[in-house]
Amino acid sequence: MATWLANLLQGCIDRKAQLAGRTIHGVILRHKDLFFDTFLSNRLIELYSKCGNLGYAHNVFDKMPKPDVYSWNAVLGCCCKAERLGEAEELFLRMPERNVVSWNTLIGALVRDGQEEKGLGVYEAMVSEGLVPTHFTLASVFSACGGLLDVEKGRKCHGLVVKIGLEEKVYVGNALLCMYAKCGVMRDAMQVFGDMAEPNEVTFTAMMGGLKQTDRVVEALEMFRLMCRKGVRVDSVSLSSMLGVCAKGCGESGGCDHSDEIPSNVNGQQIHGLTVKLGFEGDLHLNNSLLDMYAKSADMKSAEKVFSSIPGVSVVSWNVMITGYGLIFQSQKAIEYLRRMQSCGFEPDEVTYINLLAACVKSGDIKSGRQMFDNISRPNVMSWNAILSGYFQMEDHLEVIKLFREMQFQGVHPDRSTLAIALSSSAAMGILEAGKEIHAASHKAVSDTDIYVASALIGMYSKCGKTEMAKHIFHDMQELDVVCWNSMIAGLSLDSQDKEAFNYFKQMRQHEMLPTQFSYATILSCCAKLASSFQGKQVHAQITKDGYVSDVFVGSALIGMYCKCGDVDGARNFFDMMPSKSTVTWNEMIHGYAQNGRGDEAVLLYWDMIASAERPDAITFISILTACSHSGLVDAGIDIFNSMEHKHGVEPVLDHYTCIIDALGRAGRFQEAEVLLDEMPYKDDPVIWEVLLSSCRVHANVSLAKRAAEELIRLDPHNSAPYVLLANIYSSLGRWDEARAVRDLMIDKQVIKDPGYSWIEYEKMLEQVISILGTTLSRDESVYYGSQEPDQRCAVCMTDSQSWEAAGRIQFQSEGVSVAASTVLSLCSISIQMENMTTSIPDQITGIICFKMDVPASVDASNVLIFPSRDEELLGYVDVNFSSPATCFTFISDSVLTVKPSLNSSCSQPCLHQLL
Repeated sequence: MATWLANLLQGCIDRKAQLAGRTIHGVILRHKDLFFDTFLSNRLIELYSKCGNLGYAHNVFDKMPKPDVYSWNAVLGCCCKAERLGEAEELFLRMPERNVVSWNTLIGALVRDGQEEKGLGVYEAMVSEGLVPTHFTLASVFSACGGLLDVEKGRKCHGLVVKIGLEEKVYVGNALLCMYAKCGVMRDAMQVFGDMAEPNEVTFTAMMGGLKQTDRVVEALEMFRLMCRKGVRVDSVSLSSMLGVCAKGCGESGGCDHSDEIPSNVNGQQIHGLTVKLGFEGDLHLNNSLLDMYAKSADMKSAEKVFSSIPGVSVVSWNVMITGYGLIFQSQKAIEYLRRMQSCGFEPDEVTYINLLAACVKSGDIKSGRQMFDNISRPNVMSWNAILSGYFQMEDHLEVIKLFREMQFQGVHPDRSTLAIALSSSAAMGILEAGKEIHAASHKAVSDTDIYVASALIGMYSKCGKTEMAKHIFHDMQELDVVCWNSMIAGLSLDSQDKEAFNYFKQMRQHEMLPTQFSYATILSCCAKLASSFQGKQVHAQITKDGYVSDVFVGSALIGMYCKCGDVDGARNFFDMMPSKSTVTWNEMIHGYAQNGRGDEAVLLYWDMIASAERPDAITFISILTACSHSGLVDAGIDIFNSMEHKHGVEPVLDHYTCIIDALGRAGRFQEAEVLLDEMPYKDDPVIWEVLLSSCRVHANVSLAKRAAEELIRLDPHNSAPYVLLANIYSSLGRWDEARAVRDLMIDKQVIKDPGYSWIEYEKMLEQVISILGTTLSRDESVYYGSQEPDQRCAVCMTDSQSWEAAGRIQFQSEGVSVAASTVLSLCSISIQMENMTTSIPDQITGIICFKMDVPASVDASNVLIFPSRDEELLGYVDVNFSSPATCFTFISDSVLTVKPSLNSSCSQPCLHQLL
C-alpha cells in the first residue's frame, strides 16, 4: 500500500494537485504504520513545496519521528523555493547530516538571490569538508563568478572542472562559457566553445550574448549563422538574443554596421522573417525584442506594425514603444502612448515613467519630464539621475543642486552617475560649498577610490579655483584612468597653470597612458596660451604618431594653437590638408586671421565657408567681425553684421555688438557708433563702453570719452579701465591737471589696476612677462622685482622709432605685437654690447626690460617690465641700481619725449640711465 500511495503522491507532485495530495495525506494519517513511513513523508513535503505551501511542508517535517537527510533536503528545498533564505540557512546549520544535494540546494538558492559572495563562501566550506562538487554545484559557482565579474576565481574552478573530468559535460561547459562571457574574457570563452564536442542552443545563445556585451556585433551575427549551418535548433531565446545583437548594432552605429557595410536593421528584418517562418510570431517575449530592435534603429513605423500585430501586448511592450519615441526626440508621441496605455486598462509601472522621463529629457522637454517624475511615487536612483540629467542639459544647475539635496532628504542613496552630475553642476556655477557637500555625500555613497567620481571631484575643485585640493584627490587615487588625467590637466589649464598642465601631460605619457582627443585638445590650448610653438610642434608630432591628425576636434585645436603662436600660414596649411572640417574648424582659422591682423584673408575665408555650405554660428560672426574691426574693414563688417539674422538665422548678442562698435570706433565713425548704441539692447554692459572709450583715446574724442567713462564708473565703480584710459586721453592732449585729477580720483576711491602678464619663448624656454603698462604710480614709488643673486644678465630694449641689431631673439605674442630682443648689459665688464638685434615695437611702447637671472630653480628667475607709454604721467629716467639685493626702478620726472640708452661710467656700481 505504501508503494501505491507513493506513486499516487508522485502523480500529484507532477500535476501540482494539492487537493488530491491532501486527501492522500489524510489516508496516511489514519494508518499509524504509514504515518511513520519516512519515504511517504518526504513525498508529502515535496508535494507541498511544489505547490508553494510552506506551512504544510513544515508541519509534516516537524511531526516526522525520524527524518533522514532526504527529509532535511526536502524541507530545505522548500524554504529555498519560497525565497526564505534566512530560514534555509538556519535549517542548513541544524542538519545532523549533509550531502552534496544539501550544499547544492543552498548554494544555488543564494546565487539566484544575488548573494553571490555568500554562495561562494558556502562552496568554499563544502570543498573544505572534502566533498566533490557536481556539475550542478559548478554551474551555480560559475554563475556567481560571472555575477561578481571574478574571472580569477572562475579560472580556479575551471581548473577543478578539468581535474575531476567534468569538462565534457554540456551543462558545465555552458556555465563556464557564460562566466567568461559575462567577465568580458571572450578569448577564453571562444576556447571553451571550441573544445565543446556538441554545443547546443544554450551554448550558441551564451556566445552571442557575450559577443554582444563586448560590442563584437559582426562576430555575434557570424555565430548565429554558424548555429544555423550546424543545424542546431533555433528557439525563441536564441532569436531574442540575436535581436538584442541587432538592436545594439543599430543603437551604436546609427542603423548601420560600418565594419561590413550591412545595415543592422536589415539583419534584424531577416531575424524577424525567420521568427515568422519558425512560427514564433505569437511569442510575447520575442515580439518585445522585435519592438526593441526596431525602436533602437529609429524605425518606429515597423515597430508600430509589430505592436499592432501582437495578440496580447504587455506593459513591457508599451514601455518599449515609449522608449523608442524618446530615442527620436518625440516626447509628445511618447506621452500619447502613455495615454493610450492607460485607456487600454494598463497601469503604468515605474519603468514606464522612467522611460517617459528619459524621452522628455532627450527631447529637451524638461517641463513634461518633471511632470512624469512627480508622478513616480517612490522614485529610485535611475529616476533621479534622469531628471538631474535633464536639468543639467538645460544648464539649470541650481535646480540640479536643489534636487540632489531633496534626493538625500528622501533617503535615496546616490550612485556614481548622480554624484558626477551634481558635481558638474557645482563646477559650472563655481559654488565650492555645494561641491563640498556633494563630496561629503560621496564618501557615504561610493568608494573613495571610484575613478568616475574622482574625476568629477577633480574637475569641480579645479573649476572652483582649488587646484591644490584637486591635486590631493588625484594623487590619493590608487588607480588612474585617462579621464582622471584629462580632468587634472584641464583643471590646471583652466586655472592658468599651463606649465604645470604640460608637466602632468608628460607624466601621463610616462605612465604609458594613451592620450585621447580631449587630452590633445587641452594640451594644445596650453601651448597656445603659453605662445609656445616649439612645444606645440612636439605635440603635433605626437598627434600624428598616435593617428589623431585627421580628427576634427584635435585638428581644430591644432589650428588654434598655431594661430595663437603667430604661425598663421602653418595653421592655414594644416587647415587646407584636413579631410573634413566642422564649424569649429572654420571658426578657429577665421579667428586666427583676426587676432594676427589679417582681416582681408579672414573675410575671404568666411565667404569660402559660406560657399562650402557650412553653416556659420554665433562664434563665426564674432571671429569675422573681430577681423573686420582690427583690420579697418568697417563696411564689410557692417554688411556681415546685417546679414546675421536675415540670412543665417543667428541673433546678434553682446559680443557681436561689441565688435561692430569697436570697428566703428577704431575708424573714428563715432556718430554711427552712438546711433547703434541707442538702438542696441545692451546699453548697460560695461564692455561696450570700455571698447568705445579705447577708441576715443586713439581719436582724442574727449566729449564721448567722458560720457563713456562716466557710464563705466556707474556700472562698475571699481574697474580701473575708465580712470586709466581717460587719464591717458588727457595726458596725450597735454591736459595734465585733468589727467592728475582723474588719477587722484582713482586713488581716493582705492581703485587698483592689476598688472597683466604673458609669456615669451626664449631659446625654447618659456619665461613670464609682467606688464605694468598703464599702471598708476605716484612720484617716488618703486617697483621691486626680486633677485637675491647679484650676478645677473639684463636685456634692455627701448625705442624711439629706431631699429637696432642685437644678439638673441625673443618672441613675445600679443595682438599684432612681436618684439625682438635687444641690448645685452654685462655687469661683469660694465658695458653694453649691441649686435645683430632688430626691434619692432608700436609707437605707444617706449621700452621693455627683460631680466634673465642665473639663480637656483627655486627662485623666480624671470621678470619683464613694460614701461608706461609716453602718454602716461610717469615717464622719466629710470635708475636701475644693481647694488641692492633687489632690483629697484624709481620713476623721477613727470614727462619725457625720447628715450635713448646710455652708460654712466662714473657710477661706482653698474647703472643704466634713460636720458632726455
